[in-house]
Amino acid sequence: MALVSQSDISAEINEITESYHRGGLDEAQPRLDYPPYRSSVLRHPKAQLHQTDPESIELWAPCFGERDVAEHESDLTIQHTAEPIGERIVVTGRVVDGDGRPVRHQLVEIWQANAAGRYRHLRDQHPAPLDPNFTGVGRCLTDADGTYRFTTIKPGPYPWRNHHNAWRPAHIHFSLFGTEFTQRMITQMYFPGDPLFAFDPIYQSITDAKARERLVATYDHDVTTHEWATGYRWDIVLTGSLRTPTEA
Repeated sequence: MALVSQSDISAEINEITESYHRGGLDEAQPRLDYPPYRSSVLRHPKAQLHQTDPESIELWAPCFGERDVAEHESDLTIQHTAEPIGERIVVTGRVVDGDGRPVRHQLVEIWQANAAGRYRHLRDQHPAPLDPNFTGVGRCLTDADGTYRFTTIKPGPYPWRNHHNAWRPAHIHFSLFGTEFTQRMITQMYFPGDPLFAFDPIYQSITDAKARERLVATYDHDVTTHEWATGYRWDIVLTGSLRTPTEA
């Protein structure tokens, strides 16, 4: 089952085009121009979009197969010679369409900061320690029920210089590729009860409160394992009125 059909892609393109011209007024999705988020005005096209043939794009894009994704890649705590520092967590959920049907065997990738709130990236130079045993990236394929599962470390908040005393809530980035790279969708998952929600322009750029809540995972005691890891559940809905907000 593909992530979205060809007709869904065309509809999404039309919707995005209209959203650009409206200034991004779909309240259930992030606003394209949101003044508190200073770089938002630089993150989307200003001119009319040009539709292209997805199949021709795919001839120049990388591709992957199910055999390219190893089972251990979903565990971010075993990628180095020792265990990373921080709270071990399990994050799981289902990828479904607007009717609740599972989206099977689709590539899900994540990336995140470490427990101190720092990415292993040259552009991240804020004075928090790097963890030599934590890279912060992982991937998996959804199973026959559309379920994904990652073992990782709970990320810390970090400063991002958007405004005075700007701190991002703890979050994990998610990327879903479908069966073609033209279908890629990117979003973020947050943790419940974070006091930084009210101060984060990226989170608040989704002005519909119910839509914002769909980005917040739920603590799940059944996913939590004894003396090993706390568990969180977060489902991703790709279409319909209750779809998960994504980055345009």
